[in-house]
This record gives sequence, structure tokens and C-alpha cells, in this order.
Amino acid sequence: MKTGNVILGVLAGVAVGATVGILFAPARGKSTRRKITRKSDEFVNGIKEKFNDFLGSVTKKFEDFKEEATLMAENEEKKAEDMDTEISNVVK
Repeated sequence: MKTGNVILGVLAGVAVGATVGILFAPARGKSTRRKITRKSDEFVNGIKEKFNDFLGSVTKKFEDFKEEATLMAENEEKKAEDMDTEISNVVK
């Protein structure tokens, strides 16, 4: 199984467990609905935070890769220029 699927399953289980726990807790309907809303908001905010962290991580990796690719291209361009100069010197 992929790690992402496991994490998603655990998060879904936690959400369902919290909701069921609140629903079966002895409290008035209005109080229970308030608790469900609060827990849902907390869950959604937690997911958003984790997604933003993941997105930031992917963005950083992409930027690092882009920088590395640019450096490699510049190095290859320099090698090509050096080779061109060397060939020009040999031909003269």
C-alpha cells in the first residue's frame, strides 16, 4: 500500500470515530451539532495545513530540481564553448 493511502485512511478513520463518539455522547442536539461543526472545522483546517505543507515541499523540490537543471545546462554550454574554441585552435 502507498503511504498516502494509509494516511488518508487513518485520517478518515479518526474523523468518523470522532463524529460517532460525539453522536453517541449524552448531550443535547444543539450542543452535539455545535461539537460536530467545531470538530469538522478542526479536521478541515488540519487537512488544509497538511496539504499546504505537502505543496510547499513539492514546490521546494521542484525549485531545487530546476536550479540543478539550470546549472547542468550552463556547465554543458561552457563545455561546448570550450570544445568549440579548442577545435578552432586546432583547425587554425
